[in-house]
Amino acid sequence: MIKIGTKLISFLPSEFSHFLALFSLRMLNLLKVNPFSYHEDKINLCNIDFKNKVGLGAGLDKNGDYIDSLAIIGFGFLELGTVTPLAQKGNSKPRLFRIRPDKALVNSMGFNNKGVDHLVSNVLNRKSKIPLGISIGKNLSTPLENAVDDYLICLEKVYKVADYIAINISSPNTKGLRSLETKVYFEELITALKEKQTSLSHNFKYVPLFLKISPDISESNLNSLISVVLEKKIDGLICSNTTTNHKHSSGKGGLSGQPLYQSSTQQLIKVRGLVGKDFPIIASGGVLDKEGYLGKLNNGANLVQVYTGLIYEGPGLVEDLLR
Repeated sequence: MIKIGTKLISFLPSEFSHFLALFSLRMLNLLKVNPFSYHEDKINLCNIDFKNKVGLGAGLDKNGDYIDSLAIIGFGFLELGTVTPLAQKGNSKPRLFRIRPDKALVNSMGFNNKGVDHLVSNVLNRKSKIPLGISIGKNLSTPLENAVDDYLICLEKVYKVADYIAINISSPNTKGLRSLETKVYFEELITALKEKQTSLSHNFKYVPLFLKISPDISESNLNSLISVVLEKKIDGLICSNTTTNHKHSSGKGGLSGQPLYQSSTQQLIKVRGLVGKDFPIIASGGVLDKEGYLGKLNNGANLVQVYTGLIYEGPGLVEDLLR
């Protein structure tokens, strides 16, 4: 029934269908109806105990409005956000498109969210104990030269409620954001965030920082980025964000889903070679079945996130991957 419902919902307008799917999960949770099985595949990474290796990628629950509802599916962890200091509407609609034959999405959402304070309030009021990552970004109105201020604001506010914090400088949907991956801005940003993390850890538990990278980054910028990550002791990487390498008629946005699998996995292999065998990596990009899930793990990932696969395969995907 859930798979049939997923197929029917998929024919509705994209953003509305995502809302309806999340609302349906909320109703199941409120009614104490849980048709999902939970499977364990325990791992401790960065001193966080994950009951299994499958997590939700950032973007589906931007505001932490559905934490307890998503937890019932059987995820080992959830990544919320991306959140910004101030609420913002994001880019103009339409901004989310399905490519059904390829099981893909193109999105140009633009960090639409209700602001960091709203998310923190939701995390504080949740009932589930599932590990949470929180993805942070900058407001569209903030100039690149002041971007570090937005990231520091978000880092300080989410620090005491997050299990890990994802630094999102790789979304293609905020103008100029990917420039933060270049040498001009990157080292200053990472240095400031690492100093703030160290300061906050004196009063709270140590919360690891994960950097989310673009699959489109040039080899020279990637090598430079990784050297800074290792030098500054950033705790982990998320590999990777969506790609702008597509020919969708919208002419904009990031492509996710099945077409992203190969390039994101190739980047995973490359990154694993650069950082060594023990460095924590969360893999994301194109996982729609168990073969894809195992492929990420076999090519160096410690944990794996799904997003677009959930849209096409429904919430039973988590059980299918772990069973």
